[in-house]
Amino acid sequence: MNTWFIVAQILGVITICFEFASYQIKDKPKYFLATGIGSFFWTLMFVAIGLATDMSTQYSLIVAATYSTVRNLVFHRIFSKNTPQSKEAGLNFLLVMICVAVIAGVFTVMNAPPEVRWLHIIGLIAALSFVIGQYLPGVHYVRITVVIYAVVVMLTQTPLNILYGDFRWNVTGILIELAKIVSVVIFYYRFASEPRRPELNFAKP
Repeated sequence: MNTWFIVAQILGVITICFEFASYQIKDKPKYFLATGIGSFFWTLMFVAIGLATDMSTQYSLIVAATYSTVRNLVFHRIFSKNTPQSKEAGLNFLLVMICVAVIAGVFTVMNAPPEVRWLHIIGLIAALSFVIGQYLPGVHYVRITVVIYAVVVMLTQTPLNILYGDFRWNVTGILIELAKIVSVVIFYYRFASEPRRPELNFAKP
């Protein structure tokens, strides 16, 4: 356990805090800012893991986390302006992000071992649903899709790998995804008594 591994765990804890907090936020710009900062620390965590072990094993994760950081911070800027021009820019940016995700996802699926290719296909579908859910109006779409995506990602962090003889546990990765799920559960518990509030409707612009 070297210094960089310890740093990675600290960065993972910071990521957990921001990810948990983001799903308690109803305001879209503030949500994107919180989750964007969380994604930045998530990126740094993978860099630290790479410095602690082998950077070549972390490149794809660093790219994915950087993609998440950029997407969230750009959406923060777009939703903060909330003008017809920014909404059009946001839709165009969303389409670009979907294209990038599809290209990267298909490449990953094609290069995955046949026995786990099905999981990568489900992961691609879940990831695309989450990206679209973030952009859709209201607070529900993003929370529904993030739970599905988090469950799929959690399975890739070790549990399913055990079936194929890989017993390495990524506990921090599991905790990050679990924090999202727990945060969503707490969010709905907190606001279950306020179903008529406008910001809790699916159709809020």
